[in-house]
Amino acid sequence: MHTVRATLVVAAAAVALVVSSLAASAEEANSKLALTISVDGAIGPATARYVKDALTKASERHAEVVVLRMNTPGGLSTSMREIIADVLASRVPVVGYVAPSGAHAASAGTYILYATHIAAMAPGTNLGAATPVQIGGPLPGLPDATPDKSDKEKKDGSDQQPKTKDAMMSKATNDAVALIRSLAELRGRNADWAEKAVREAASLSANAALQANVIDLVARDQDELLRQIDGRVVEVAGGDTRHLATREAAREAVDPGWISRLLRVITDPNVAFILMLVGIYGLIFELSSPGAVAPGVIGTICLLLGLYALNMLPINYAGLGLILLGITLLVIEAFNPTVVLGLGGIIAFVLGAVMLFEIEAPGFRLSWPVIGITAAMFIGLILVVLGSLRRARRGPIRLGAQAMRGLSAEILDWSESEGHVFTQGERWQARGTEAFKPGEVVEVANIVDLTLVVRRRPVLTVAEGGSL
Repeated sequence: MHTVRATLVVAAAAVALVVSSLAASAEEANSKLALTISVDGAIGPATARYVKDALTKASERHAEVVVLRMNTPGGLSTSMREIIADVLASRVPVVGYVAPSGAHAASAGTYILYATHIAAMAPGTNLGAATPVQIGGPLPGLPDATPDKSDKEKKDGSDQQPKTKDAMMSKATNDAVALIRSLAELRGRNADWAEKAVREAASLSANAALQANVIDLVARDQDELLRQIDGRVVEVAGGDTRHLATREAAREAVDPGWISRLLRVITDPNVAFILMLVGIYGLIFELSSPGAVAPGVIGTICLLLGLYALNMLPINYAGLGLILLGITLLVIEAFNPTVVLGLGGIIAFVLGAVMLFEIEAPGFRLSWPVIGITAAMFIGLILVVLGSLRRARRGPIRLGAQAMRGLSAEILDWSESEGHVFTQGERWQARGTEAFKPGEVVEVANIVDLTLVVRRRPVLTVAEGGSL
């Protein structure tokens, strides 16, 4: 009897162990997670922050894979390098996926795609054109090179020393080639075409990229992508290998946080430019009218946001200095009209706005309409100031007692022939030959030793164009 009981206990324990093992296996299979990061539009500081936060979340949740879906014309090289560094340091495999059909991964997008553990594209997409754009180019209409030593050298066709801007572009290009070739060698992809994409701005369609060993596969949608990468072995940071099991993985999109969304808005050069101007003029209005509070608070917030955005963007400090000089001259013009300072301020402001940003990356250019509208507003301000100055010079001089005569005043209190009145936002001592009641509106006839002489307002007759 005891033997039978012992056998039953052992059998029950074995069944429980098998059931728990199967349940754990099922739970593990169901816990496979594929997170999706969507990058649409220009790559900038907001995109880099978004990708970093998403990869951190993927690591914390032990995701099976991260799908980095891209549709981008390119962006800032600094942000691109941040994303590449995060992808290379990720212990969760990152799958670069150019989608949907019609999308592209140009310029910075090509570098990022080369950095991912698995590169994929949807049909009807393309990548390439990874040549670094020129930064800090000369202003239109200005000479961009030093003159040649002699016309004879031109005619002989002898080699000339490279121009400064060409040397800078050559350095940037060689640096970009070294980066993309190192990524291609790390992931076992076509390094020669990668160099061609940088030096010659070459591009490829999805099928051509697959044939040229630029990408690993072509997938119509994300479900097909997860099925195709199932079973692949990839090497992640630290030299560890991961055997992907994505066929039954649950998909989940990672939305950018509020910080990333705020960064996307304020790091738009046009928004940063406007925020800075609103901040400066808010402080100017607050200093010119102390106690208003609202202009100072709003101006301070906008100025700090604008400066923070400018700090995250590659700017030309000479351009920023010209903008500040132009605004200073315009403020001086508003308080002390000279015309010359106003015109100089407008010229300095426009030149500074043109020179402010050192980049020509897509999505990070200062809009000409914004510059034009802002300059037009400044011109309008100067015209208003000059118009007011002209009217003031043509009008009669009203100072001291002359400025007070004829003003309306309200009786606050009155006793016999003197009391107090309120006018021009101030309380004044007053006297008069008549008796008045509190609340009655009178007219200032004169001012003597800081005491107003008041009288009742004259009543116009019908003949004078008034009413009885």
